[in-house]
Amino acid sequence: MFIALGCRSTKRLSKDEALVTKLTINGVDEPFADQAEDFVALDIRPNSPFNLWLYNTFSRKGKLKIGEAPHLLDSSLVEISRNQIEKFLNIKGYLNAKVKDSISIKNKRAHVVFTAIPGTEFKFRNISFDVADSAVKEIYLNNRKSFTRIDSGKRYDTDSIAFEREQIYLLMKQNGYYDFVRQYMRPTVDTNFNAGVADIQIAILNPPGLAKHPIYTLGDTYVRIQPSSGIIAHPRQDRDTVVIDSQYRFYDYSHFFKPKKFVDYIYLDKGDIYNISNADLTTQRFFDLNAFRSVSVDFAKSKDSSKRELVGLMDIIPLKKKSNRLDGEYTFNSSITGLNAGLTYQNRNFFGGAELFEVKLRGGVQFDKNVDGSLSDRLLSRDFQVGVSLSFPRLITPFNIRSSGRNGIPHTRIASSYQNYRLTQSYLRKSLGFNLTYDWVETKYKLHSFTPVNISYSNALISADLAQLLISQGNAFFLSTLRSQLLSSSYYTYTINLPKLTTYNNFTFFSGTAEIGGNSAALAAQLSNKYNSDGQKLLFGVPYYQYVKLETDVRFYKSFGGERQLVVRVNPGVGYSYGNVKSLPFDKRFFAGGSSGIRAWQARTLGPGNYNRASLASDSARFNLRNLDQLGDVKFEGNIEYRFKLIKNFIGSKVKGATFIDFGNVWQLRDNGLDGGQLKFNKLFEQTAIGVGLGLRFDVSFFVFRLDAGFKFKDPQFRGDDQYVVKYWFDREGRNRLKSNYAITNAPDKYSISQIQFGIGMPF
Repeated sequence: MFIALGCRSTKRLSKDEALVTKLTINGVDEPFADQAEDFVALDIRPNSPFNLWLYNTFSRKGKLKIGEAPHLLDSSLVEISRNQIEKFLNIKGYLNAKVKDSISIKNKRAHVVFTAIPGTEFKFRNISFDVADSAVKEIYLNNRKSFTRIDSGKRYDTDSIAFEREQIYLLMKQNGYYDFVRQYMRPTVDTNFNAGVADIQIAILNPPGLAKHPIYTLGDTYVRIQPSSGIIAHPRQDRDTVVIDSQYRFYDYSHFFKPKKFVDYIYLDKGDIYNISNADLTTQRFFDLNAFRSVSVDFAKSKDSSKRELVGLMDIIPLKKKSNRLDGEYTFNSSITGLNAGLTYQNRNFFGGAELFEVKLRGGVQFDKNVDGSLSDRLLSRDFQVGVSLSFPRLITPFNIRSSGRNGIPHTRIASSYQNYRLTQSYLRKSLGFNLTYDWVETKYKLHSFTPVNISYSNALISADLAQLLISQGNAFFLSTLRSQLLSSSYYTYTINLPKLTTYNNFTFFSGTAEIGGNSAALAAQLSNKYNSDGQKLLFGVPYYQYVKLETDVRFYKSFGGERQLVVRVNPGVGYSYGNVKSLPFDKRFFAGGSSGIRAWQARTLGPGNYNRASLASDSARFNLRNLDQLGDVKFEGNIEYRFKLIKNFIGSKVKGATFIDFGNVWQLRDNGLDGGQLKFNKLFEQTAIGVGLGLRFDVSFFVFRLDAGFKFKDPQFRGDDQYVVKYWFDREGRNRLKSNYAITNAPDKYSISQIQFGIGMPF
């Protein structure tokens, strides 16, 4: 049953007009209720109130096409819709179904009601086969169980018959039958024996005039690479021609590519039986190379008809070799605002084999609204980054490892980066990094990523005032975390079911990362006898870190039909430092909060544990340590989110809703001077934050814009019953008192019960 309500103006309607404001479909059970609505004409479905308001405000005189014109009652469309719903039920096995309609009008508002009487549900009974070609029959019957939806006792459904025809067509095309067409499959259904049963005979005919279906093999393949414009001025001139492996003939009119590097992704080997799946796979892999905007694979029969041989024809149009992209974002929350801008240069074919060379420049600033004074006084941070990377669509190793690429394109990525980050006048960090990464696909749903080399050298300058302040307050821990350092590590990530994240199926997603760092640096440091004042050994003038870090992300997706989905997620992580420095590097520590975590808190403003920033000795300490002190060695975040559809068409996008519960925190393994920040198992619940909220997702097909409102339910920085800030949701006086007291004890921090989070893409 579907009901849409809304307040819509009817003042402009004439005497005989009525606005459709409500639609009800009765008598159609799950799983067909949502589908039945799709058979109602769009012009008699209730308007989206907002879209109608846009139309009445901006488009009423026809000058603009904004919003949605009013859906006025049309009895002819009601009858057409009634008939379409009835046919839909017939298709789904309710062969005697009848649908009635009724209309009620009050104050020029129309309520349209469709009432279905489904009748008997017909089911398949006897299934027989009539296949003239014995080879075709053997292939079909040996593979049928893997795809069929036609079985004795199952609901009769013409969509299932159409699906069977399509699967037979694909099966034959995968086994050499190039000439096979869908019309060779002829189903005959008899529903006259008894009420509620349907007998079906599936016949597969031979081609006219032939005793069996012919099987084709592959010959040579011709590959034409056009200019990026798609225009070839002189077809027989101005092209590079090369023959590889005596079967692949390349004609490159772009002069950009080295054909030998693409042979591994052509699955049309000479002498093989024709298989449409290999043609589709070839097309997909060339698209995956991210160097071509158009790829087509076709076949032509050999001129010698006695050979039963096909010639492969590939036609490719590349993307522009070079491109630039400018992007930016403006972020804001209750206290911090910021502006980021970036410029990206790409060369998609650096060495002629679809290698991607990329240069990224990015800069940003953040301002603290809690600070008085001019804009420069409010400046919190400045950040400048430059990154250079080169990605090869193959594995480049000292060993001869050849990947077939059937499940996906492997990549080797070499990257280097530089960052200059300044936090007010108290901290300056300059970092230079380098890494080498291998990505490969075991199966469609199993992905591997291995980074054997990841090196980062950071030169940090801490103001004397801040350093003295930290030491005097017993927070020397931050000095070791923030100062100059050397990181060298290797890490591995294993991911399962990443492609399923855009579906509404039932599945489990898993991603796990293991990282170990510092051991190679420790070996190199054996050649040095230099130490700092803390007794830590130095390499290239800075201390090196030794640590292990593990993090997993496990999600359970449960579909409730349509676009309704429940997601349960747990995201634990732990890092442990040993050897030279007894703390994790700043960049390897965990934080809580943010748009993809516990959404009732800003990122880096939750935890660790019961830590309350009021324990810092002064306002200046809180000011200087913003985004630096609320980090941990251990993280546990959990989320429970229910997703559902709200509006099908909202200014060209789908609008989906979400309700969620987030919980968790970060903790420290060692006592580093932050009161309540250390992990205590007997206080685990007391140290756990809980937030709840509502969200909107605007799906415009190529990306999702997300808006979440999170509300603090339980805040671990307080003690006892004061943790349950939910009691202030509807108590304005108590909430104001809480904020006032917090401003005194935690200045310059301010407290907010709620938090708005913006994001691109789903949170998880």
